[in-house]
Amino acid sequence: MKVLVTDYAWPNLEIEQAILSAAGIELLDATASDAPSLTALVANVNGILTCWASIPEALLAAARQCRIVARMGIGLDNIDVEHCTARNIVVTNVPDYCSQEVAEHTLALLLAMARNVTFFHQQTKSGLYELEPISPLRRLSGQTLGIIGWGSIGQQVARQARALGLDVVVTRNNMQQPIADFTLLPLDELLARSDYVTLHLPYTDRTHHLLNQQRITLMKSTAFLINTARGGLIDHDALLEALQSGQLAGAALDVHELEPPDLTQPLFQLPQVIATPHAAFYSEESLHDLRSIASRQIVACLTGQRPDHVVNPEVLVD
Repeated sequence: MKVLVTDYAWPNLEIEQAILSAAGIELLDATASDAPSLTALVANVNGILTCWASIPEALLAAARQCRIVARMGIGLDNIDVEHCTARNIVVTNVPDYCSQEVAEHTLALLLAMARNVTFFHQQTKSGLYELEPISPLRRLSGQTLGIIGWGSIGQQVARQARALGLDVVVTRNNMQQPIADFTLLPLDELLARSDYVTLHLPYTDRTHHLLNQQRITLMKSTAFLINTARGGLIDHDALLEALQSGQLAGAALDVHELEPPDLTQPLFQLPQVIATPHAAFYSEESLHDLRSIASRQIVACLTGQRPDHVVNPEVLVD
């Protein structure tokens, strides 16, 4: 049996190799991650391990022996799950492997904006040792954090934010089920009330540009926006306009509509924007968990067992 790794962001495949080879599975490292190159490589593979490479219908059609596509990550926007299901290909992901890391990164970005850390750092390093913030600084305690999405990450952010003295309000897809200890609000009301807004939900057709021009204008002019989920949740053109006009005080973005983004674009030149390179997921521990769990899902499927975290369980036959 053979498994193709389409792409990865770490130095080697030692973890994946150890797990797969122990099960008698050969690991193939793709020479390129563009769709034509991958399509040429998948004809004889039984499984695909993928990080960010696109897995479209055409590639799946060429992968006639493929039984599983294992995403090394949480989101599935790079995989055509519908066509995988139509071809009885199992799709798995690795939820919650980095919940703690993303929550911590979110709070780090919030604190950096709240205290103007990047501005003070740049000023001081450039030789200006002065107390001259871009805007007045406010004590965090008593301010409101709006959390959009109530999965594992959103819940961890809520608990940590409350420990900092922030009032936490939440919106989520199921508005009929109350949340113990936290205030549940409709999205538009949450945006209007919050001093900080953070996104923690999947990117789908339904959530594309969830924060568009209309919704961004509902936010306070003193509010800050944080996105460590998926770039497509925000209309970046509308965000740029809001920041340039003073409709919004600042934004911290770990994810972007196109990755890698064009860092010469105006959005990244604004002093009130903090950008990090899709790094919220990362720690040595989370990376080890991600790689080993995804590899074990491949092994389970190819050895007749039920993998964990199957996102299209209808393809499984008991």
